[in-house]
Amino acid sequence: MTLTHIYETLFGAYGPQGWWPLLGVAGTNPTKTGAIRGYHVGDYSFPRNDAERFEICAGAILTQNTAWPNVERALRALADRNVLSPQGVLSLAQPDLATLIRASGYFNAKARKLREFAAFYTGLAGQVPTRAALLDVWGVGPETADSMLLYAYGQEEMVVDAYTRRILGHLRLVKPVADYDTVKRFCARRLPCDLVVYQEFHALLVEHAKRHYQRMPYADPLLR
Repeated sequence: MTLTHIYETLFGAYGPQGWWPLLGVAGTNPTKTGAIRGYHVGDYSFPRNDAERFEICAGAILTQNTAWPNVERALRALADRNVLSPQGVLSLAQPDLATLIRASGYFNAKARKLREFAAFYTGLAGQVPTRAALLDVWGVGPETADSMLLYAYGQEEMVVDAYTRRILGHLRLVKPVADYDTVKRFCARRLPCDLVVYQEFHALLVEHAKRHYQRMPYADPLLR
């Protein structure tokens, strides 16, 4: 089974996913499990401004080890206080920031991560960061860095997560113990280097895994 076949099958089943969700976007995604607000299905022009770009980056940090509805609550709390910006994050003492993002879990560590990233982001002065520079920021690992580059900066960086490894491992396309960079290279070499394909492929794998790969033994009705 090729990755192109996987992509086409999942796209046919679920349609475009409209990632990355944004608080200010009124669209919904009715084929998605969980939170369905903030999605811009079929519109790849986002982010359209610096505020949306920072929101995506902040969301990429906050979503570490938690479900998106929790992230949405944390982002909403920041927005309601008018501090969903690098300057706003840096204006808060770390304990106050941690309180606002409590819904996202691991809030003390994530408060520090957000402050570290906000300082880094301010120093970019609107420039696109390199992957290496992102990985040098405390609290930003490969998945978070690639999510920022793919969804916030429109860079063709493949995003790999636990769901990716779970599905591809179940299909015996990668070894279950394969590390992040190995799986990323495997995917990048077998899919067109295209922003829309990369964005949708990652989003579709997440949606499919939430439906069919939560409990073992896995029963996959689409990918056999």
